[in-house]
Amino acid sequence: MLTIDPKTFAESWCAAWNARDIEAVLAHFHDDATFTSPFARRIWPDSPGVFSGKPAIRAYWTEGLKMVPDLHFRIETVFSGVDTVVIHYVNQAGRHVAEVLTFQGDKVISGHGTYAG
Repeated sequence: MLTIDPKTFAESWCAAWNARDIEAVLAHFHDDATFTSPFARRIWPDSPGVFSGKPAIRAYWTEGLKMVPDLHFRIETVFSGVDTVVIHYVNQAGRHVAEVLTFQGDKVISGHGTYAG
């Protein structure tokens, strides 16, 4: 069962991204968390899109922020499950995105960036 409040978590997560504060975002993650994203190949063409551990996730997000200087998220809906939070948001380009975040205790153990269309 979730030990965090999904809405409060999503607001904190979004505020950290909008401040471009990767360390604040990573504070929500376990040290050995994994994160997947189909956009990884834009940064590293040979990437399988899977990042394991905070150092790898940090490197991916740091490069991603360099590519998207106007990054901004607006939360549309927050969904919660047994151990999962899904944050549906609209990004700076008007694209609908969902972050699927699975928790172990009060921290994310796996996350998945998913994109509409």
